[in-house]
Amino acid sequence: MGALSSHRERHVADRIGWLRAAVLGANDGIVSTASLIIGVAVAGGQVGVIVIAGTAGMVAGAMSMAAGEYVSVSAQADTETAELGRERRELADDPRGELAELAAIYVARGVDAATAMIVAAQLMARDALGAHARDELDITLGIRARPVQAAFASAASFTAGAALPLLTVFIVPPALLVWAVAGGSLVFLALLGAIGAKTGGASVWRGTLRVTFWGAFAMAATAAIGRLIGGTV
Repeated sequence: MGALSSHRERHVADRIGWLRAAVLGANDGIVSTASLIIGVAVAGGQVGVIVIAGTAGMVAGAMSMAAGEYVSVSAQADTETAELGRERRELADDPRGELAELAAIYVARGVDAATAMIVAAQLMARDALGAHARDELDITLGIRARPVQAAFASAASFTAGAALPLLTVFIVPPALLVWAVAGGSLVFLALLGAIGAKTGGASVWRGTLRVTFWGAFAMAATAAIGRLIGGTV
């Protein structure tokens, strides 16, 4: 037992939720703001107009991310609360049936019936609701959905990403603006993809290429649209 208890494995599954939100928010901030700036610049907008458009895009995007994340996570939290409430009532009304149900879940996973019943009884004696939440409902009580936290995290990550191409506008000369924003944003995206992949234990090259490719595609598309509209308006 001593050898077994000293064994440690480092898994990254517990990072998936916050990692996804952070990478998605920062990626959206960089791509959308950089694309907006490039589109307006290619269309012939002056620096003042570009700054206004980029700032408005950053604020609107951050609020949109926060609102969307709050609504979606709130819906998830409401569902979790309703499911836990129903499970709590079922445990009070029919504890034997719930015990058999939990044991059946373990049997379906490959545990023999006798052992499954013993394990289910021991887990329910310690924390019946927690055992059913985890194994029947796939809800971990300690890491339930937090709408406000998710909203602030998404808004913050989007703003951080959007600030990078927007700050470039103030640094480089207008003649180099499009190329500087595009190049700098692609570098930021590559770093973001590499960090996200490394933190999540995935392939760094694959994560970097994936994020960079779609960022370049989005900026090229908005540049083409800006060129088209700028030439006709």
